Amino acid sequence: MSSILLVTSSPRGAASHSTRVATELAQKLQAKTPGAKIVTRDLANNPLPHIDADYTSGIYTPAESRSAQQQSVVGVSDAIVDELFAADAVVIATGLINFNISSTLKSWIDHIARAGKTFSYGADGPKGLVTGKKVYVVIASGGVYSSGPAASFDHATPYLKATLGFLGMTDVEVVRIEGVAMGPEAEAKAISSALDYTSDLALAA
Repeated sequence: MSSILLVTSSPRGAASHSTRVATELAQKLQAKTPGAKIVTRDLANNPLPHIDADYTSGIYTPAESRSAQQQSVVGVSDAIVDELFAADAVVIATGLINFNISSTLKSWIDHIARAGKTFSYGADGPKGLVTGKKVYVVIASGGVYSSGPAASFDHATPYLKATLGFLGMTDVEVVRIEGVAMGPEAEAKAISSALDYTSDLALAA
């Protein structure tokens, strides 16, 4: 493992549990592999542009025929895709916001989901082209969504697993930091449990 892509998306800055745990996981993975580097994509402080008409037309226009604006927005997407392909492992952090991922992380997915680049269609149907990567998804939530009556409201986990799998990233581990809004004791326990789990994951990497 020579490159670890850390994708953070929480708008809570230094107070973000998902960013903290994901960053510590990336550092633990890095420590296990001398020489490995962490490439951080901070979507909260540096959000990607939402896809628009220039993007959707530009990705289907030959490079030499694109307008300046098309070149600009497609260039952003190309850089994000290159960043993803260069990584050996990917650590993604998000809070559960309105039962799903953050909007900034959704924009990242919109930029990496590129027909002909990260997936293709053939006689046997779609094929993911981003293969051979271990992905860790760190999700923080105020309530408990891994089981119990609120489990069906967690749309983030199945969405990320399905989308990443569609692109070829099928080896996905989920780290939950849940129940952080249920009092200081529950919050501390959730963070401690998540950090312990990241240690186990790093050892197994």
